[in-house]
Amino acid sequence: MGCCGSSLRAGTQPEKKPAAGALPPRRPSYSLSQNQNQAPPAARAGAHQVPPLREFSLAELRAATAGFAPDNIVSESGDKAPNFVYRGRLEPSRRAIAVKKFAKMAWPDPKQFAEEAKGVGKLRHRRLANLIGYCCDGEERLLVAEFMPNDTLAKHLFHWENQTIEWAMRLRVAYYIAEALEYCSTEGRPLYHDLNAYRVLFDENGDPRLSCFGLMKNSRDGKSYSTNLAYTPPEYLRNGRVTSESVIFSFGTILLDLLSGKRIPPSRALDMIKGNNIQVLMDSHLEGNYSTEEATTLVDLASQCLQYEPRDRPNTKKLVSVLEPLQIKSEVPSYEMLGIPKHEEEAPPPPQPQHPLSPMGEACSRMDLTAIHQILVNTHYRDDEGSNELSFQEWTQQMRDMLEARKRGDFAFRDKDFKAAIDCYTQFVDVGTMVSPTVYARRSLCHLMCDQPDAALRDAMQAQCAYPDWPTAFYMQAVALSKLNMQSDATDMLNEASQLEEKRQKNTKP
Repeated sequence: MGCCGSSLRAGTQPEKKPAAGALPPRRPSYSLSQNQNQAPPAARAGAHQVPPLREFSLAELRAATAGFAPDNIVSESGDKAPNFVYRGRLEPSRRAIAVKKFAKMAWPDPKQFAEEAKGVGKLRHRRLANLIGYCCDGEERLLVAEFMPNDTLAKHLFHWENQTIEWAMRLRVAYYIAEALEYCSTEGRPLYHDLNAYRVLFDENGDPRLSCFGLMKNSRDGKSYSTNLAYTPPEYLRNGRVTSESVIFSFGTILLDLLSGKRIPPSRALDMIKGNNIQVLMDSHLEGNYSTEEATTLVDLASQCLQYEPRDRPNTKKLVSVLEPLQIKSEVPSYEMLGIPKHEEEAPPPPQPQHPLSPMGEACSRMDLTAIHQILVNTHYRDDEGSNELSFQEWTQQMRDMLEARKRGDFAFRDKDFKAAIDCYTQFVDVGTMVSPTVYARRSLCHLMCDQPDAALRDAMQAQCAYPDWPTAFYMQAVALSKLNMQSDATDMLNEASQLEEKRQKNTKP
């Protein structure tokens, strides 16, 4: 699948092409589009995207969690019906997952469990730790979600080690979770079971997300609240039913957590608020580094959420409208405010080529530009033989100047003066009388040495156009594609180059 037919980036002109008969039509084209380079770095490196919901086998999840190893347990809950959440990794993608394993017989009817999971799995939002799968195998019931590696709000608020959460980050947490609840409500899933600080998770970038696990009960007939009764909505204590207003009450308890930095029963907090004792309510670890006006707004909103009568509480839309204007330091990434390292995208291991590689192939597969340079120097122009037929007129008029430019380029290339080599080889190419695949390959390496992988790919493609079955052209494309984080395509190029080399060796045997 050579790249010769590629469309080049907008704003650049392709090199002068050889005659149409020299093009390799047997290989499909590859598009190096403008959008490829305009995508953010994470997107070009295979950035995270939420896959569609799917059903997993128990064997897959057992393998992903190392047999549900105790060391992989990240949380557990419930006394009568304990549920465990494990961290794991799916193969071969290496995607990190969180697996919630329900108690046996928590959901006796597999169809009912699957329908509930499918309903939650339709939700997709950046403020959710999204559900990506489920498993119904015999009596086993499991949910699979995106894994959030940076702990819970409870850990950062109540059990922090190095630094507490700063005020701007607390406002961000409140706003993001309100956004998640508003989204769920508009999508017809307004009920959230046992909303608390342990349900707020931090992703790889430090952004707060709402766990999707709370959108399903721990069991078909189980309780919606398992926390201390002091934090339970009063109407749930009366009739045992959770409503959308109950979720607002629980959100109010999270606002109290953010304000105080500790677990305060809502009744006690309301007494403090009524007594205008807001300063006592505030987290002392903030050391006064907060806006009194913003804190008062948050306290007022918490008070509304914690009203005894459900009809007196605000809806999710009101939560968002109140919290949005409070957002400050929006330009500062969450990981900085949390004091955690910046997430670096883990590059997947490159696929291995299917055929044995020559020294050139080995050098390209390990991205050894120095070794590639030495091989191109030693090979000289052997592979250009027979690729050009020039008339006597062409020879006498232009050949001398053109060959002189190439000669200067060769000296610069040999001496590793790659910028000068680019200039000289460009003079040679611009004349257009003689097409040299070796010049394109050499200039491609020069561009790689100058950290210009896009230009390197274009030159390697031109080398293929000039010499369709030349392995070196494909090898150079492989290196450039790998530099552009396009590992799968790079491996395809290595494989095709090695096949061409095998074919060439067979043809040269007596």
